[in-house]
Amino acid sequence: MKSSQREKYVLKAVISFFLVLFTMPLGHATMILMEHLLAPTALHYAAFAMGAVGLLMVIQGVFATHDTAQTLWGLFGGLLFWTGWVEFLFMYYAQRYGVQPEIVNGEVVTRPEYLIMPASFGFWMMFMVIYLFSNKSGCNFFNWCQRRLLGKRKNTVVMRPMTRHTSIVTFMELNMMLWSCYLLLMFCYDGNFLGERHPVTLAVGAGCFVGAVFMFLRQLHISSWGANIRMSIATVIVVWTPVEILGRLNFFSEIWVAPLEHKAEMAAILSAFLVLLLILFFTLRSKRSTYPRASR
Repeated sequence: MKSSQREKYVLKAVISFFLVLFTMPLGHATMILMEHLLAPTALHYAAFAMGAVGLLMVIQGVFATHDTAQTLWGLFGGLLFWTGWVEFLFMYYAQRYGVQPEIVNGEVVTRPEYLIMPASFGFWMMFMVIYLFSNKSGCNFFNWCQRRLLGKRKNTVVMRPMTRHTSIVTFMELNMMLWSCYLLLMFCYDGNFLGERHPVTLAVGAGCFVGAVFMFLRQLHISSWGANIRMSIATVIVVWTPVEILGRLNFFSEIWVAPLEHKAEMAAILSAFLVLLLILFFTLRSKRSTYPRASR
């Protein structure tokens, strides 16, 4: 008989993966719709409010009882936070100070807010220093880096984890991975370094796709919903990197960039996302009614 570690939870992994995956095009489409439907002043207020609501959702998740609920608060709150207080704020200051988009053959290939995002590299590095030298993590990537950097001194330098709140962990995982992948893509796209058609850029896309496959195979063995969804966040963001590269190369049409021209497709994605969310909700509800919550 196989051990529980080797059991596969295919349906749980698939639902978790696509639940997170659908947030990517829906998030992009939301930004585009807000830009089209709101006046500039109203847009900035709405975006700032969105970020504030996201932060409050993450904080609310700290007080949630169940691991899955904490994960969902961190996920959806983090998405609103990233969209409202990161992407829209970059957009605001790029527009305010007249940053021009990157245009190739008369087509905008990189929006102004993404062109100035690489300037945040120093701030990103500050967070990385904390994770590498001051936090004992369950992340395989950070554990690998710590072993290479610290060697036998790893357990002495990095002795204990930070206080663990699943909502905060999910929130930070989402934002750090989005930030890291955006910086990577902007570096690859920059013609002063590589360029969008450079072999290294294509290799980055291929490597991320292969890595995402292995991540999903590992995800198949995760039994709890919360941990599976958190693993899906990492898997989806990694697999979205080659999606961004292929879209940049016009390999396919990014329908989420022009949602008003692809209403049926975006409606289908939204419907599928809501169906998966309902399946998750009723599955968890059924499980809790079968196994009553133990007193804390």
